[in-house]
Amino acid sequence: MGSANTELYFVFMNYDPEYQRLRADQTKRGANQLDLYLSKKHDELLARTLEAGSYRKTLSLVIVDGFAVEITEDQANLLRSANGVRVVEKNQEVA
Repeated sequence: MGSANTELYFVFMNYDPEYQRLRADQTKRGANQLDLYLSKKHDELLARTLEAGSYRKTLSLVIVDGFAVEITEDQANLLRSANGVRVVEKNQEVA
């Protein structure tokens, strides 16, 4: 069993043509639409995969289709098997 302690993980998503389309729009409106799209997409993934209130998403990454979230090791394993998720990696501190 994993630890009950939460740690920061980065979650990166599979190829998404809608993300690519929105990212190609270099206007301010396009950037706002991309931000909204990714935030909603990431929030919905977390809501359908993990128990409400058991995680804390800290940010959505626009340069790549991904986000940072504070979760347990067990929750990271659940996300690894979620549809649309490519990689889940624990944040590594560089000394």
